Amino acid sequence: MSDACVSDACGCTTSTPAENTHGARYQFWDNALILPILSGLLLVLGVITEGRVPGTVHQLFFWASLVAGGITFVPDALKRLVLPGRRLRQRLSIGLLMTISAIGAVLLGYTAEAAALAFLFSIAETLEDRAFAQARSSLRSLYELIPSTATVRRGAETVEITSADIVPGDVIVLRAGDAAPTDGNVSRGTSSLDTAAITGESLPRDVAEGDEVHAGSINLAAPIEITATSPGTDNSITTIVRLVEDAQNKQGERARLADRIARPLIPGVLVLSLLVGIIGSFLGDPATWITRALIVLVAASPCAIAIAVPVTVISAIGAATRWGVIITSGSAFERLGAVDRLAFDKTGTLTANRPTVTTVIGDPDTVALAASVEQHSLHPLAQAIVAAHEGPLLETRNIVETPGQGIKAEVIDSAGQSRTITIQSPRSCTFLQEKWAHTTHDLEQTGATVV
Repeated sequence: MSDACVSDACGCTTSTPAENTHGARYQFWDNALILPILSGLLLVLGVITEGRVPGTVHQLFFWASLVAGGITFVPDALKRLVLPGRRLRQRLSIGLLMTISAIGAVLLGYTAEAAALAFLFSIAETLEDRAFAQARSSLRSLYELIPSTATVRRGAETVEITSADIVPGDVIVLRAGDAAPTDGNVSRGTSSLDTAAITGESLPRDVAEGDEVHAGSINLAAPIEITATSPGTDNSITTIVRLVEDAQNKQGERARLADRIARPLIPGVLVLSLLVGIIGSFLGDPATWITRALIVLVAASPCAIAIAVPVTVISAIGAATRWGVIITSGSAFERLGAVDRLAFDKTGTLTANRPTVTTVIGDPDTVALAASVEQHSLHPLAQAIVAAHEGPLLETRNIVETPGQGIKAEVIDSAGQSRTITIQSPRSCTFLQEKWAHTTHDLEQTGATVV
């Protein structure tokens, strides 16, 4: 930001949205975790009782662990295998290979290993599904930007209705702190809007009659009226959520790296195991070679990939969510691995959301005068100007702030003399337009906001 001009008589012409029921907040606990956790506990009990408790108690624990873990992915894998209307390769999944591997381990007598495989894969699958659910929940939390009710002008009266009942043409009254319940255009008044949650713009946007207002924008200053251009149930926010959710569904077939690896691998492993068993049976003891075929089947199963991929996705989605980035699918996440260059287009510049005074043109007391007036404003640029002044502030009186335009006040200096100081945008200031147009243009080209 640049504080370019503060002059005497320069010729210038002078609530948090309510939570609604469109989406639900993400909860820490998920009932889908019950079976994987139970599988893990039973597996631990089996390991503890093995060799310490007489009989086959430990085997019961292993079998129970295997069933609890396997029930989370085996039915889906088998259902997908027999699903009509799909090619064979589309029916094969990493879950099917894990199912075959677990069965092979049991046939070889390694029940504990089969239970461990079922537990690890079930917990990985569940956590991955949970991570994607969290991403969807973060996306749908955009609905919370829309207030549950709105104040609408009907003739000379104002009534409160639910946001879902708004229709195009309704005149909505937005008081300071209110959020726009739907899209519209300003029909009366001037103000400043916080649009950070919708557009990412860090600074408030000044609006006047005729300017567009997006659903979820928060009115920061004076009351304004907007004429709705969209119904309350179909606006810019609902459109964003719907489009992203549609994209998630369309990318579902490609969203799993492990599944794409499994499709050519599963038939290869099955054919190899069959060849080992059949050819070996002609060359030697059939029982020995069938056992070896099962060993090939289990050893060739990509258990590490099946478990590592979901854990990687979980870590990526979790870390991105903490930074305010929503990864909508595994396919999108995979594409990030091939990115080696990023291009940003953010209103001409990248900002840190902390405006500061970078350039001062004028007398040495310019910042002191500006800060003395701006101390009465809550605008982010005003706060930046106040922060740029290190000394004591001057006395002010007759403060007049026009939302979306600027602020004016009488400043009393140390000698007791009074003068009127007006702070505005260059576009509302005739003095700046005539004398400082070139300088203003150069500053704005560098990304500065001129005051």
